[in-house]
This record gives sequence, structure tokens and C-alpha cells, in this order.
Amino acid sequence: MGVKGIRTALKVDLNKHARDQPGLHNRWHPDIPACGKIANNEVVKIECLDWTGGQIKNDDSAEDVRTVDLTEIHYLSGPFDVETAEPGDVLLVEIQDVQPFQDQPWGFTGVFAKENGGGFLDEIYPKAAKAIWDFEGIFCSSRHIPGVRFAGLIHPGILGCAPSAEVLAEWNRREGELIAANTVEGRIVAQPPQPQNAHAGNATEDIKEKIAKEGARTIPGRPEHGGNCDIKNLSRGSKVYLPVHVPGAKFSVGDLHFSQGDGEISFCGAIEMAGVITLKFSVIKNGMAKMGMKSPIFLPGPVEPQFGPGRYLTFEGFSVDENGKQHYLDATVAYRQTCLRVIEYLRRYGYSDYQIYLLLSCAPIQGHIAGIVDIPNACTTLGVPMDIFDFDIRPEAEVVKRDLGSCAFANQ
Repeated sequence: MGVKGIRTALKVDLNKHARDQPGLHNRWHPDIPACGKIANNEVVKIECLDWTGGQIKNDDSAEDVRTVDLTEIHYLSGPFDVETAEPGDVLLVEIQDVQPFQDQPWGFTGVFAKENGGGFLDEIYPKAAKAIWDFEGIFCSSRHIPGVRFAGLIHPGILGCAPSAEVLAEWNRREGELIAANTVEGRIVAQPPQPQNAHAGNATEDIKEKIAKEGARTIPGRPEHGGNCDIKNLSRGSKVYLPVHVPGAKFSVGDLHFSQGDGEISFCGAIEMAGVITLKFSVIKNGMAKMGMKSPIFLPGPVEPQFGPGRYLTFEGFSVDENGKQHYLDATVAYRQTCLRVIEYLRRYGYSDYQIYLLLSCAPIQGHIAGIVDIPNACTTLGVPMDIFDFDIRPEAEVVKRDLGSCAFANQ
């Protein structure tokens, strides 16, 4: 008797607009109908578009990044009903494999324009920029950032189950309060439900209207269900324990990454790709109570690029910003300063600041909080793997400035 093959639970069409595909959605809401069923303990393959729904092209211009429509992004595959899953259970999702499509062996990293999405360093780097990465088996390289090659730690950016009506209402309540009390001048601090370009799979028209008005954007991760957490180490072999809030769990997945650095600092910062993910689903009955669980739990797998002891060049930053202003134990300010220290160091070799910004977003850098108690300064660190470069970046090595080309920019 032959071995039974793995079923593909959802196929996507790369040549059709995402909103015309009923197995996709871009809002979280309990009333989005399931696009299929998965048995308890079943292994399935699920195909995914890239998170922009195919808006970014393999070319040498960042015009598509500059004008990307952020009202219709984060298209997820699903939701799927997992048999026997009920509220209070835990859905164990084992990531067995993630791969790009064979006929689309490339991905992209982008810096969004400050006026359209922005990113972690957009006060300093406000222009749109892009790098295209070509995949060579487990490795990738870019014509827009020469001199670099590394193995991808391939993973999904988004895994989650649907919220209940009560959980969704709590999201909208607390995020609405944050929006109303916004004290961050010139910044959008959260996105309320936005009917424009909401896609609710194969829901009927009356349900689509309800979902469009109430549905939560998929951009942020949230404590009750995970969602868009962008954890680079959740690669092959990882286990994800997700709280179940609705019958069937209504599981969704998307935003596949070939590689990413800790923090994904440019917002469009991983090597974004379309592809297929292989998952095993198991239901743990009454798991939330058994585990004392309020938020997802992760068990990273054994797959990780190996750079060896002493092969990370590590930079530190503190909560004193570039204008000399002291902040109190602000790890965000500290991590921003850490990134700037790396940019200052690597530009000596011939890279532009935008090339380094893109690289720090998608290469397997190690970001950590080193100190969060020593008032007034939080301290963060960023480890850059030296072996991804084809030249020596050790501090004691001679610096030779090279012609390292350019990333793609918008026509502006």
C-alpha cells in the first residue's frame, strides 16, 4: 500500500486579485465563513499570497512600494474549521515546512514612504526603497544589496485563530481608547475597523457589510490570539499553541517570509514571498485552563542558520535619541539607536544607508534587550552575522570602500 499524500487544503491563484479569491480574507472577525475543514491530527498544505496580495513586482523601481494600497493588505489563507475544536481548547499547530512557489523563486524587502506606512526609522529615512531577493535553494542574494548571501530562516509572519465576538469587541474598545487619547504628534497609533477594501472570503453581502464595519485589521498581533507576530524563529519544526475562541477555531495563516531580522524594522522588512506552508493540527481539549493560557505559546524548531561562536558583531544602543534627548527606560528608542550604530558602521564599506536599513530588516540579525532596569537608560543590542558578507567586517580588518550599487528607489 502506498503512502497517502498530503492534501492541499487551499490553492491560491497568483494571477487573480486577492479580493476575488474566496479562500482569503484581510480582517479578523468570527463571522467570516470557513473556507474548508481540517481533521484533528491532519497534516495539510496551505498556499498563501504575499502579504500585499501581489502588489510588489520583481523590478528595479520602488514606485510600487511608494504607492502600495495599505487598505488591502495582509491577505490570509483561511479561515479553516478544525474538527472537534471548541472555545477553551488549544490548537497545536506544528510547522512542518514552508517553501516559495517553484515558479516564483524570489521575494522582496521594502522601506515604505513615511507618508504611506512608514517604518521604524522613517524620521531619518522617509523615502520608499526596495530590494529584490533571488532564492537559490535555502540561500538568497540580491542584485540591490551586493556582497551578501545567507540561508533563509523561512517562516509564517501570521498564525492565528478567529476572535470571539467578545474578544473582537475588546480589541476595538481598547484600540479605540488609544486612538482617542493619542498623544504622539503626527503618528497613527492604531487603526480602527476600516470598511474600505475589507475582504471577508465567501461571506454573503449582509455579513460582508457587518464584517467590514467591525472587523479588526490584521496588521498588529494581539495577545488573545497571536496573529501578526513576525517571530523569525518560528520556522520548520516549530510548535505553536493557539487559544481557541470560536467553534472550529477558524484558523488562518499568511504573510510568509523567506528571512527576517529581529524587529522587522522597515515594516515591509522581511523577505516577503508567496508560497506554501505544511502544517499539522492537533486539538488539546480544555487546553487554555490546563496551561493557564491567556496568550499563545511557541516552541521554536531546530532549524536556524549556523554562524558559530563569536561570529556576530554586536552593537548596543541606549534610550538617548539622535537629538540628545534623554528618555526613561525606553527600549524602542534604544533599539532605534542600536540600528543607527550599525548603519554608521556598515556605510564605511560602500553601502548606502537605505541598503543597510533593508538588510537589517531581513537578514537573520539577533536583537535583544540587554538592560531594562538601570534608570534612566534601557540598553538593547543587535548582533550582525559577519559571515553573510563576502568581505571582512571585523573591527580590526582594513576597511576597503567598494562599489556596492544601489537598492531600488521610487521615481520621485
